[in-house]
Amino acid sequence: MALKPNNLQVYNTLTRSKERFEPLDPPHVGMYVCGPTVYGDAHIGHAKSYVSFDVIVRYLRHLGYNVRYVQNITDVGHLTDDADQGEDKVERKARAEQVHPMQIAEKFTRSYFEDMDRLNLLRPDISPRASGHIIEQIELVRRLIAAGHAYEAGGNVYFDVASWPKYGKLSGRSVEEMVSGTRVETAADKRAPADFALWKRAEPGHIMQWPSPWGAGYPGWHLECSAMSMKYLGESFDIHGGGMENQFPHHEDEIAQAEAATGKPFVKYWLHNNMVTVGGQKMGKSLGNFITLKDAFKKWDPMVLRLFILQSHYRSPLDFSDEALGAAKEGYQRLVTAMKSLCRALGQGDLPSIDEAAYNRAKAEALTKLLEADASLSAGESLDSGLAQMINAAKAEALAKRPQTDARLSAGESLDSGLAQMINAVKTAILAGAPMTGGPDLKVTELVSDARRRFSTAMDDDFNTAGAIALLFDLAREANRVVAAGSATRGTLETFATAMRELAGDVLGLSLESAGAGATEGVTSALVQSMIDLRKEARAAKNFALADSIRKRLDEIGIVLEDTPEGTQWRFR
Repeated sequence: MALKPNNLQVYNTLTRSKERFEPLDPPHVGMYVCGPTVYGDAHIGHAKSYVSFDVIVRYLRHLGYNVRYVQNITDVGHLTDDADQGEDKVERKARAEQVHPMQIAEKFTRSYFEDMDRLNLLRPDISPRASGHIIEQIELVRRLIAAGHAYEAGGNVYFDVASWPKYGKLSGRSVEEMVSGTRVETAADKRAPADFALWKRAEPGHIMQWPSPWGAGYPGWHLECSAMSMKYLGESFDIHGGGMENQFPHHEDEIAQAEAATGKPFVKYWLHNNMVTVGGQKMGKSLGNFITLKDAFKKWDPMVLRLFILQSHYRSPLDFSDEALGAAKEGYQRLVTAMKSLCRALGQGDLPSIDEAAYNRAKAEALTKLLEADASLSAGESLDSGLAQMINAAKAEALAKRPQTDARLSAGESLDSGLAQMINAVKTAILAGAPMTGGPDLKVTELVSDARRRFSTAMDDDFNTAGAIALLFDLAREANRVVAAGSATRGTLETFATAMRELAGDVLGLSLESAGAGATEGVTSALVQSMIDLRKEARAAKNFALADSIRKRLDEIGIVLEDTPEGTQWRFR
């Protein structure tokens, strides 16, 4: 895939400015993001970070870049003070549950990926674990000692900050500021308070430990990211991402130990996402104010959470509240409604496609059943191809998807008289309402092209998803207007649908067509939409008795009509 023209600007924390994105070896892009420490379920703060970087990966690939995305799993070495002191977080959780630390790591690694899958995140190309890269980490420590940038002290190995004058270039903090901000007592075996641990001596009872030239121990938390990112992306690569709170000390230490070992620039672009807050206070496990994604999913659709996150810029804080999620839910429904309207107008329904051979068999059977049930569609009558296609598809969906839920549609029975009457009534409406063949309307083509340009402009501005989503709402409104007019060609409808799928789905990762899929027992969307069209014609002709009768008959089979400014919508009761 050739690179698309773009003017992508990214905010580089290292230079504190927006810069034109120019990878080291185009079209290849190496990207590393600090992954979770797996000692508990992921919360909404994690979602903010990983949804943000998922969209960055998606957009880079949309532009034609070949992205290798690496995201680590920390299963050892992350201490409770996020530096050199305290307990290993995974081991502490294991002791509380009286299990082996690796059981904790396995349990919550699986849990993490389950939650990310529900948020529709692309899986990283590589998800290396700290415990699986001990050899690489020991070798990096060896190199630093040999270069005079690290020293051993009683089984611990520390990075000598004084040997690296560039230390602090990412966070902009001086060594004096760092020391004054230290929250815990400095270890007695350090040469200087700012020095940080590369390798920790294992105390008695510490389970996760490995032999090393300095005795049994385990790697410091900062070491793993330098060692694993360079293993899979090279000693210099394009993008390193993570939370803003990790600028210091974690990312600062990564830079020091990597560049001191290799003598090369470590990362070209440093991208940092801001945090989720609750009432203005950071959400986090240590503060006890976090909401796990599993609990959030019980109340909110994962796609609503995803939209909620993307409606703010990744570098901006995001304040969590039920009111904000409620607004995101309404916004998501607007996008879903527009996509469903386009699918219905195109005769595609709401359901995912099924196996082609099975579909064709069901379609043939459906036509046979319909001919038996409806005398007006006798076998000798030539059925209009558009009508046949729509009715066959509708019946095939009902038979193939959930025949067991509706006895009227079971394979051995003919359709009940109510549905047969319904088909009689809508036959003309289907013929009249089917999209005309032909290419897209010129004005629509220009409108959608302009929307695409503005979407790209927003995303090129340091991945401004909030601006991109505003464009999607504009596009959805125009799509609803065109569908409601009832005169759009198939090309026009497909132009809208393709843009929505590509921009909302492929780039922003918002799944619009699967929302509510499966809730279609009994009557398919093509037939229901046909009844809505017939009711619209009746009202236009001031035949309100017929219009009310249609609404009542649909209500009797569990379908509720809702008249909105954007047209009549339907849902199952």
